[in-house]
Amino acid sequence: MKSLTLYDTMARKKRVFEPIDESRVTMYVCGPTVYSYAHIGNARPPVVFDVLRRVLAHLYGESGVVLAANITDIDDKIMAAARESGESIEAVATRFARIYREDLDALGIAPPTLEPKATDHIGPMIAMMQRLVDTGHAYEAEGHVLFSVKSYEAYGALSKRSLDDMIAGARVEVAPYKKDPCDFVLWKPSSEDEPGWDSPWGRGRPGWHLECSAMCEAHLGETIDIHGGGIDLVFPHHENEIAQSTCAHGGKTMANYWLHNGFLNMGSDKMSKSLGNVALIRDLLKTWPGEVLRCALLTAHYRAPLTWNADLLAKTRRSLDRIYGVLRRLGDIEAVAADVPEAFLDALLDDLNTPKAMSELFALAGAANKAETAEEKARAKGELLTAGALMGLGQDNPDAWFGLTGMSEAERAEIDILIEKRQKVRADKDWATADAVRDELNARKVQVDDGPEGSTWRIVVE
Repeated sequence: MKSLTLYDTMARKKRVFEPIDESRVTMYVCGPTVYSYAHIGNARPPVVFDVLRRVLAHLYGESGVVLAANITDIDDKIMAAARESGESIEAVATRFARIYREDLDALGIAPPTLEPKATDHIGPMIAMMQRLVDTGHAYEAEGHVLFSVKSYEAYGALSKRSLDDMIAGARVEVAPYKKDPCDFVLWKPSSEDEPGWDSPWGRGRPGWHLECSAMCEAHLGETIDIHGGGIDLVFPHHENEIAQSTCAHGGKTMANYWLHNGFLNMGSDKMSKSLGNVALIRDLLKTWPGEVLRCALLTAHYRAPLTWNADLLAKTRRSLDRIYGVLRRLGDIEAVAADVPEAFLDALLDDLNTPKAMSELFALAGAANKAETAEEKARAKGELLTAGALMGLGQDNPDAWFGLTGMSEAERAEIDILIEKRQKVRADKDWATADAVRDELNARKVQVDDGPEGSTWRIVVE
């Protein structure tokens, strides 16, 4: 078996991936806090880790990979959204969790193996806090339970920050009941009009960091293979998860590999709801196919920042047109089952190098376009589809992609003849005839795009 290398944030280098148990590869990815619509930046981690999941499934088998991605359904932001809308907290969380799942489905992201909700795990959270209190890693103060950062010597290992730096630069809550400014909340008291659960420290609700530690432990175990999320989660969220989990489990490592994707930028700024520079997935899907959004998110290496704009989307669509154009030209030829082409697989095994994999995918499309015999075409089509499946690309029906569903063969043949005529008269520099052909194509609402593998056309729906 070929080796997969992944960049481990903790080690600050690429490492060969070696699972704890090859029959059960475990991965936990931090999910959404469901209080509003998700923006496209929120989709980058699910897309990246969906590709990783596909690669792991290729190596270890579909049933050998367990992905848990949580839903945070209790949070101050959800409470605020409920007050503003007049709905219950549960109604807000349920509605936006459903919308989030619909958005990810449109981007071709398979549901996680497990989708734990925070409110279903209050018992495990209380049990973890009790262990931390009993071992001196947490303490109660004025109805709060706080983690004592100084009780864990390795705190800061993931983010490579010293305690002084954290105190100076972190968004820490200064409170008189804290023993140290860096101590963070595991449990907070709830007022009568706020949601809460009974605990040994009074009625309250959990802190965000604690939720993920408890859910990860409950479903995947004390030590997992991979923990992933956006780069913005390194500190404080993942740093705090490590501290809680390690101390609650007698010093055991929480995750053997920590993976983080880079920011999605809108212009020069990180895309964020607080800055108001977001592009909602739901709105983008009104204009662009979900596969365009997915592919656009994979055009840069997952650890690199990616600038989001209309030019990126237009370019990505043209790129996908090349693949679907080749598949359409191959028509009803039945693809021969094929192994994942070596150069393409090698790119993904090298820390998910999706830009290199994309280049190899277009090379496969070019080779398929040049195939001559039926046997060559069947094999080339199989390789193109097999490679595309590993990235979640090129799996749609080509006719549906170009908006040709429902068109008769006669109508398609007429347009194909016009396209061929357009190419010939343009080559002959017969511009008057070329303009006339263009006008006829426009009247039929046909959009033509020229690419390395030839011209593709689609019906434009206004």
